[in-house]
Amino acid sequence: HGRAGAAPSAMGLGRCLLLLLLLLLQGGSGGLSSPGTTPRPRGPWGEEQAPVPEGAPWGRARYEAVKKHLGAVGALSKQYWQYLACKVWQEGCEEEKREKEERALLPFPGWGFPLVGQDYLEILSAWYCSFGKCCETGDCRIVNNITGLEADLSRQLHGQHLAKAVVVRAVQGFLQSPQPHKALVLSFHGWSGTGKNFVARMVASHLYRDGLKSDCVRVFISLLHFPHHKYVDSYKAQLQRQISETVQRCRQSLFIFDEAEKLHSSLLDAIRPFMAHHNKGQADHQRSIFLFLSNLGGNTINEVALDFWRAGRAREEISMELLEPRLRLELQEAAENSYAHSLLLRENLIDFLVPFLPLEYHHVKLCARDAFLARGLPYTEATLDEVAQMMVFVPKEKKLFSAQGCKSVPQRINYFLP
Repeated sequence: HGRAGAAPSAMGLGRCLLLLLLLLLQGGSGGLSSPGTTPRPRGPWGEEQAPVPEGAPWGRARYEAVKKHLGAVGALSKQYWQYLACKVWQEGCEEEKREKEERALLPFPGWGFPLVGQDYLEILSAWYCSFGKCCETGDCRIVNNITGLEADLSRQLHGQHLAKAVVVRAVQGFLQSPQPHKALVLSFHGWSGTGKNFVARMVASHLYRDGLKSDCVRVFISLLHFPHHKYVDSYKAQLQRQISETVQRCRQSLFIFDEAEKLHSSLLDAIRPFMAHHNKGQADHQRSIFLFLSNLGGNTINEVALDFWRAGRAREEISMELLEPRLRLELQEAAENSYAHSLLLRENLIDFLVPFLPLEYHHVKLCARDAFLARGLPYTEATLDEVAQMMVFVPKEKKLFSAQGCKSVPQRINYFLP
């Protein structure tokens, strides 16, 4: 599942493709002749290919011919590779287009691109897709890099040992299941700025090569996409259509709902069929993942973290066995909120509640360090302290937890630009 071997394997696949192309090229150019016939000189060999007696040393002219031939092969190999990279992986298309005009100037017209042809390209594309994950749109390039996800969460997600463990275990188990009976549904809970959106983006970028830009990933923000309750019927129809089209197009799809606590109950009811348990043979929604991001439950999560601090216990000692029942109770008691009383909770459609703990001073410093590094800016410990001190911490008498988490940290470092 890891991504560490992705580059070497891609290079190996590239060499195989290149070798296959050269073989096809050799055959398409007349390099494979019938038994008993003499190959006709062509291309760069035409002028200088003279008979050489058996055992005789190669002359200067023959050496130059070989050198010229290998140079031609090298140039064309690069062009074929760019052509395939553009057509199969959608990479380097601008460079391929820029060099397209230069191909007409090549001194060896017999080696041009018509030798490959659309048939060869289709064969190679199908061959590549037998190793990778391709789909009709060309954008459903699934990588499912769980090793990379776990490594990046360990390195970049600060103060969230529970969220990291639950997300990695849940996603890995779901993807390894040969025939899941329902979609995977994770519900993220915690204060703003604690990392819910960050983890959602990380999941998308490690499951899909194109991350949030993939056609198999859909992001919905309640107040942006569904702002007016009077249009809820229209929103419901649009939402059902978009989800349905995505699961039909992609054998593995990801849906992210931000500000889930503000979703209208009718919209949650519209989503429910795509997350429900399925009978054997119903595979339409089996590879769908739903992430719901909500500020609900933040009070309970913070109280537990504060209790551990007061008791002198490390926050890493907080367990899911302790926190999940309290979090579930708070969600059930939020009577005025449609999300908490939706069918998602009542019918146990949510597989995991994922708590995000409040961030402390040293966590904010780590976020500031990451922000400086991301922009390639120098920093010192004193600078990181200055950034952290600009944040508001609660409770007032203790100043323990950042009220905004790390949300505004990237903007704060603008004050320290030269």
